[in-house]
Amino acid sequence: MNFTRNVSGVGEGVIAGIDVATAAVRVLCVDAHGRTRAEGRAPLPQPVRTDDGRSEQDATSWWPATARALRQATGALPRGGREVVAVAVSATSGTLVLADREGAPLGPALMYDDRRAADLNARAQEAGAARWAALGLGVGPTAALGRVGWYARHADAPPGAHILHTPDLLARALTGGPVPADWSHTLKTGYDPRAGEWPAEVLDALGIPHGWLPEVAAPGTGAGTVSADAGRETGLPEGCAVRLGMTDGCAGQLATGAVSPGQFVGVLGTTYVLKGVTRELVTDPTGALYSHRHPDGWWLPGGASNTGGEALRDIPPERLPALDAAAEARGPASVVSYPLRRAGERFPFVSGEARGFTRGAPVDEADAHRAALEGVAFLERLALDRVRALGVPVEGPLHAAGGGSRSPLWTRIRATVLGMPLRVAPRAETAFGAALLAATGTLHPTLTEAAAAMTARGELIDPVEKETAELDASYARFTQALRTEGWLT
Repeated sequence: MNFTRNVSGVGEGVIAGIDVATAAVRVLCVDAHGRTRAEGRAPLPQPVRTDDGRSEQDATSWWPATARALRQATGALPRGGREVVAVAVSATSGTLVLADREGAPLGPALMYDDRRAADLNARAQEAGAARWAALGLGVGPTAALGRVGWYARHADAPPGAHILHTPDLLARALTGGPVPADWSHTLKTGYDPRAGEWPAEVLDALGIPHGWLPEVAAPGTGAGTVSADAGRETGLPEGCAVRLGMTDGCAGQLATGAVSPGQFVGVLGTTYVLKGVTRELVTDPTGALYSHRHPDGWWLPGGASNTGGEALRDIPPERLPALDAAAEARGPASVVSYPLRRAGERFPFVSGEARGFTRGAPVDEADAHRAALEGVAFLERLALDRVRALGVPVEGPLHAAGGGSRSPLWTRIRATVLGMPLRVAPRAETAFGAALLAATGTLHPTLTEAAAAMTARGELIDPVEKETAELDASYARFTQALRTEGWLT
């Protein structure tokens, strides 16, 4: 294959990453160095959610919105889109729709948070128990697999009907024909990336026709080329490569540059999420950690806590800089806090009984604020300790992403608690992660080379050595408190 590596002038190759979120489609066009060349955005209709747990969206809106966003982006490029050599799509995990033989939706899409098939997912968990245990997975109430079973029971499906995930539908619209699904978006639909097959025993238990489910390939795989019709709608050149994407969470991880074994990223958003790369599949008997499969056949273990930036939700954003300054001036907190704002924890330990706590009385508001920041950092350390206990090597620095990583104080606290430098990722955007997959095999030979060339290194934050001993002691008090409550064993 000839790789498009000309990076001088307006004739350089550009790739497009598409992020289909719940509320909008975003397109990001970048060059071989990862520099943004154009962007596009188009809204999507809000999902219709009901009190009985149903969550639906008009699947026929996905392609028109994607075409508009692409047209906006390609129209802003110097050559009107003719320089785009590849495109890839990432979307929310578990959103799907039943379509007819030609790929037209037979009704609204069932969204990632739709709970109508919770009973079927419980049956799927039982029917495939041995398979899920080998994968280190559980079939939760909102898994997409149960919704396919719901379709099998309730849809009036014509001959040739089949299931499409969001990227499958869009890739079919781009190419004009059927495409394989990627093994990231199909994970919650029941695809077994370890065995490379759909779980026949579970499909039979749920009454799902085997022919409904797509062929599956690795993310980054070529899925065809842009058709003449799609080119006219989007501004993409006919013959432009269409590559398979990954789920939004996985694409966001790739966007940080954490793509090689031993590399991990801590995403501090509303909740805290840890994701990494391992050479071998790692299974967690507690179910706190589960793995997607890496495009190169490695594994992407990850887990999501029920706390994180949400710990600061009662503080007006405009007050945070002053509170950070006061908390930095006072040094380590005098109390230990677990700033969980809801019932139950799912990572780095699993407990439906877990509740937030503060051991001791804070001296003042700055002390309480510092304790909350430290509490999330302690949770991050516990997460990394959990990963290491499962035999997973973790190389430094830890990549840091999410809104919480924009706080210099919080990032220094995290580095000090972990005893490891943090490298703040300049971007962890889903669309940029999709762009990296589009660049794989087009602008760059491999994903590793694409990430090395296209992701910025970001600022390196070192631990504050003078605070290490005090924070180590607080971490010991934190974990002991969890054990005393019976939540951590």
